[in-house]
Amino acid sequence: MKRIMLLLIAVSVLSCGTSKTVRDSKKVIKGNWVLNNISYSASGTYNVTLLNDASKDCFEGSTWSFVPNNNTGTYSIEKAGCSNGMRYFNFTIQEVDPETGLYDFLLKPTNQKGKSDTSQGFRLKLAALSDTNMQWQQTVNVEGSPFTINMNFTKQ
Repeated sequence: MKRIMLLLIAVSVLSCGTSKTVRDSKKVIKGNWVLNNISYSASGTYNVTLLNDASKDCFEGSTWSFVPNNNTGTYSIEKAGCSNGMRYFNFTIQEVDPETGLYDFLLKPTNQKGKSDTSQGFRLKLAALSDTNMQWQQTVNVEGSPFTINMNFTKQ
C-alpha cells in the first residue's frame, strides 16, 4: 500500500511539470537574439506600434535576451530617433503543438525588478524556432479582418 501511494504521488508530481517539448524549446530560446525583420500579412504602408512601445523601424535591429529558468527577458532599442534603452519583460509559455514544439506565449512588460506596472500583456505565437532562427506572429484585427505581424529573429 505504501509503495502504491508513493507511485501515485510520483506520477502526479511528474504530470504537473512542464512538458519535454516546452523544456526543449526553452533551451533553444535561451540566450541573445536580434530582431532583424518585421513584415505584415498584407501589403501596404502601416503605422504599427509594437508592444505599445515603438514603431517597426525602431524594433528592427533590437537585441533580445531570454532567461527561461525564471521566464524573464530584456530587449534593447538603440536607434536614432527612437526611445532608446533597455526594456524588461516576463513571459509565460503555453504549449500548442507537442509534435512541433511550437507554442503561444504571453509577453508582459515589467520594470527592472520584474514587477509589472500594468496588467497589460501581449499574446504571441511562436511560429518557428531553430538553433539559429525564431519567428513570432501576432494577429490583430484591422477593420474587422485578421492582420498578422511577423517578427523574425536570429540568434547571436
